[in-house]
Amino acid sequence: MNALAISHYTVTTACGHGKAALLQALRSGRSGLRHGQFEAGAIDSWYGAVEGLDQPLPPPHAAWDCRVNRLLAASLQQDSFSEAVAVLRQRYGAARIGVFVGTSTSGVQQAEFAYRDRDRAGTSLPDWFDYRRSQSIHVPAEFTRLLLGLSGCCMSISTACSSSAKVFAAAARAIRAGLCDAAVVGGVDSLCLTTLYGFNSLQLVSAEICRPADARRKGISIGEAGGFAIIDPQWSGEAPALLGYGESGDAHHMSTPDPEGRGAQAAMRRALDRAGLAPAAVDYINLHGTATQANDLAEDRAVCALFGEAVPCSSTKGWTGHTLGAAGMVEAAIAMLCIEQGLIPQSLNTEMPDPQLHGAIVRQTQQARVERVLSNSFGFGGSNCSLLFGRLA
Repeated sequence: MNALAISHYTVTTACGHGKAALLQALRSGRSGLRHGQFEAGAIDSWYGAVEGLDQPLPPPHAAWDCRVNRLLAASLQQDSFSEAVAVLRQRYGAARIGVFVGTSTSGVQQAEFAYRDRDRAGTSLPDWFDYRRSQSIHVPAEFTRLLLGLSGCCMSISTACSSSAKVFAAAARAIRAGLCDAAVVGGVDSLCLTTLYGFNSLQLVSAEICRPADARRKGISIGEAGGFAIIDPQWSGEAPALLGYGESGDAHHMSTPDPEGRGAQAAMRRALDRAGLAPAAVDYINLHGTATQANDLAEDRAVCALFGEAVPCSSTKGWTGHTLGAAGMVEAAIAMLCIEQGLIPQSLNTEMPDPQLHGAIVRQTQQARVERVLSNSFGFGGSNCSLLFGRLA
């Protein structure tokens, strides 16, 4: 495939609002994770909560108010992103810019509040609950389109933790098919009890901070995040670019990856093939790296089978937590920062590397020339996606 320029991008995580906050955290080794409880009585763990989401959305968007939409709106205000979309809209027209947004739970927290507030008989939800503008999976994409004044094709993608990696693939196909001339892609997921208790029931939530690739790792730290990027095939300035993408569905198990990592390997191979590159062309791999026993081992086997044991790799979830449906976008942003800043981030909190893992896990953040980065996002049910980023030639 032809490289697709990423003319602008932004990201908001527990490390702060905007790219500069995340870059500073990566360079300093400062995690955004905090120990405690997300809500009173909730599970004691480490969380990647975004600050500044307490105020309701003001008119004229008050009907859309919920935590995920507050996070979405705040994310669009960073790094002059909305202004860049306005320029794009002038060039292509509002109807020719597609919107593709990944999420895993959308605004399900609003439904949690509604069920707590239902009538005593338990038969009616409160009048204030607006499913179409809060909980529906399509909400993030539709609200993004509304805030940005766009009217082109619009899609939400929900494939668990690969959701906002797959938006890049979906947008690339839509542009190639002539459905749009450019695209806004992104991902957003907010903290809620549904995901917290759901992952905890699978014994995947750690009471300790997440330690990807560590022999003592005990599971994930859940985070929230929002991020967006503009894919503009006509962009001629200096910019990172999507060189290739690969997707696979190994369907090994509902929540456990194929132990040999065959689906993950297929996704990485397809990203390389689309870019017309050999494994040796990749300078750094941003691992899915959830800090669960099964995921880290399966991904390591897949990486080593395809790339060998020398390519630098790390998980950056020690900074942001696992942001679920937003993870693909967050880690795509990190990949692009690595290319622009010449940065290879360490696997934060990895103190005692697991001897069963043979990949070249980066223990100290490095400055180095980085031309190409592969970013992995693997979801429940074997819904895998790998994105390959590089410099726009």
